[in-house]
Amino acid sequence: MEGLEIVTLVNSVVIPISLFFIMMGMGLSLVVNDFKRVLKFPKAVGIGLTNQLIMLPIIGFLLANIMPLSPEYAVGVMLLVLCPGGTTSNLFTYLAKGDVALSVTMTAIASVITVFTIPVVLSYSLIHFMGAGSEFQLPVVKTMITLILLTIVPISIGMIIKRFAPKIAEKSQVYVSRFGVVFLAFLVLFLVYVQRDIIVGSFIEVGPVSLLLNVSTMALGYYTSKWFGLNLAQRTSVTLEVGLQNSTLSIFMALTLLSSYPMSVTPAIYTLIMFLTAGILVRVFSAKYNKRKRSEVESSVLAARRL
Repeated sequence: MEGLEIVTLVNSVVIPISLFFIMMGMGLSLVVNDFKRVLKFPKAVGIGLTNQLIMLPIIGFLLANIMPLSPEYAVGVMLLVLCPGGTTSNLFTYLAKGDVALSVTMTAIASVITVFTIPVVLSYSLIHFMGAGSEFQLPVVKTMITLILLTIVPISIGMIIKRFAPKIAEKSQVYVSRFGVVFLAFLVLFLVYVQRDIIVGSFIEVGPVSLLLNVSTMALGYYTSKWFGLNLAQRTSVTLEVGLQNSTLSIFMALTLLSSYPMSVTPAIYTLIMFLTAGILVRVFSAKYNKRKRSEVESSVLAARRL
């Protein structure tokens, strides 16, 4: 199989099928009560979703206009901020001792809402950055249908399996989550290989805005959570949920719906950066969690001695 055929196969078959299974993996960890958590914990969910669905696109749009980016890379920024959340954020939240249930809830709700917001805002972004007469056009209704088939449908299938075969869902979910991270790493390497002739220059141009976007959104998630009095586990979840984007979906949209490799560069480079910063935060939040647990144990021991 020639190089061009391999690239076409990856873009049109491998990425959509893999994304379908990754989103189904999210559904394997969901039950209907997860959506009801919005009513039980409105403040935590509200803060997270406000940051994800409103503040994140605003920050991305401002950075894409302020930073010296080519139009394709600027659209790549918008692809990122319009696809918040993903199974990666759930995994890192678990590793960081955060509130996994809150993370999964925010991811699920955002995945449903963004099916309808992505096509509209992205269409505007294409006109804004590429020009009204650009070759890049995004049919809104067709894009919504595609996103429904690749997000809501597999999530629903996963939830059905969870409902009627919970043991199978529990065993499968772990492997699917790991597959999501491994596949995302493969996707980044694939893009680096395909665009190896320009990758160094691309990293120099896109690296600063990716780092700034990642750090600023994580800071936004952490401090808004702290200001509104969320506990440590909730702050951890919101921070990682806002800072870790669904890069797989962003890259899929760039390569398949928009047929543009340059637009996929920003999500790919952002992925490398977010893995690094998320790894650092896992250590920081885990240390905070362990310190708090030790303090609680010591307090319990002292209280017992007094008795």
